[in-house]
Amino acid sequence: MKSYNEALKILKKSSKQISHEVIKSVNSLNRISSSNIYTQNNYPSDNNTSLDGFAINFNNTKGISKKNFKKFKIVGSISAGSKPYKKILKKNEAIEIMTGGIMPNGSNSIIPIEDCTLSEEGNDRYILIKKTYKKFENVRLKGSDYKSKDLVIKKNTLINSNHIKAFKALGIENIRVKQKINVVYFSTGMEITEKNQIATWKVRNSNHHYLKSLNNNFLFNFKNLGILRDNDENKFYKNLLKILKSKTHIIITSGAISAGKFDFIPNVLKKFKLSHSFKNILIRPGKPILFAKFEGKPKVIFGLPGNPISTAACFRFFIFPYIRNILGLNTEAPIKARLKNTFSKKKNFTRFAKSKLSTTKDGKLEVVILKGQESFRIKPFVNSNIWTLLPTGKSKFKKGEIVDCFFPNHSNQTLI
Repeated sequence: MKSYNEALKILKKSSKQISHEVIKSVNSLNRISSSNIYTQNNYPSDNNTSLDGFAINFNNTKGISKKNFKKFKIVGSISAGSKPYKKILKKNEAIEIMTGGIMPNGSNSIIPIEDCTLSEEGNDRYILIKKTYKKFENVRLKGSDYKSKDLVIKKNTLINSNHIKAFKALGIENIRVKQKINVVYFSTGMEITEKNQIATWKVRNSNHHYLKSLNNNFLFNFKNLGILRDNDENKFYKNLLKILKSKTHIIITSGAISAGKFDFIPNVLKKFKLSHSFKNILIRPGKPILFAKFEGKPKVIFGLPGNPISTAACFRFFIFPYIRNILGLNTEAPIKARLKNTFSKKKNFTRFAKSKLSTTKDGKLEVVILKGQESFRIKPFVNSNIWTLLPTGKSKFKKGEIVDCFFPNHSNQTLI
């Protein structure tokens, strides 16, 4: 049997990068940028005020003090969103201006409204200034955040909500992204059912709905192709023939891949020309996992074990790395945490352990490996919030050791 790392190398060799499409930037959440994205606009687009106050020329405040104050005539008012003031501000003139308002010509500093004393002389209004101000005080300068042609995000970036806010603010309407991966899924087994009220010898199809729920977090389109029964070997073969002519990228099955009487998936696959394949990996849970690439086709198949936690673990640590490869993403960086309890495993196996990540009072990450690691147990999976990956070559992990952790339901990509 191959090790987990050997399996990852096979997945990488078998991957072929996917094509691109242009979409609206506001619809790009969880997509991958196909190229560097630059802004064509300055941000801010012009000098504007960061607060409510009065726009003046700072040179006119030189020599001012509490004992030697100066009055400035208020000659107009500017609100955020209004057109720029047409006239040039003259000496000892001020314009009332609201947050976000464009600085009038001849001004270069903003006096906060709370620093001003107002006075009136006839029909004229004035502000009394009792200290000097610096140039561009309380001013947001044109292009101080982004200048035209600045890089916003790099190629192969996983787009999040922060990026979408920037795209909209910068006027980036359309972007080029990797196409979404198309995944089809088959459940297998006489015991599997989509019904809720079931006999004790039946099993609800939790794997189907778990994988479907991940499609937005892990960048794929998901289509369920139903349940294959133990006598459906020919039906599965005919389905594969159709899928190989479709736009599907990844075929996933759960169950029927081991060495039992009704485990027909491997027998069907022998009828096809395959490459870069493996079956049975030194891992827990999920040892009987199967993978193969169809020769001459940009399509692969993953045969996952039927146990619910084995399916979850194998998706996270085999299918998702494959998806990252074909999307051109870098290898994920693990979260490093200190182990809170001792744990033992078989030395030559890689172990994916249901775990709970938390922080100490002084801000350090720590993780506890939960009881109940058997692949049929759902309760500890519900109580977990992280996978701990315990590598091959070591059997005992002591309390206090640093271990690698991975989020179960979304990528670690946002941390690097």
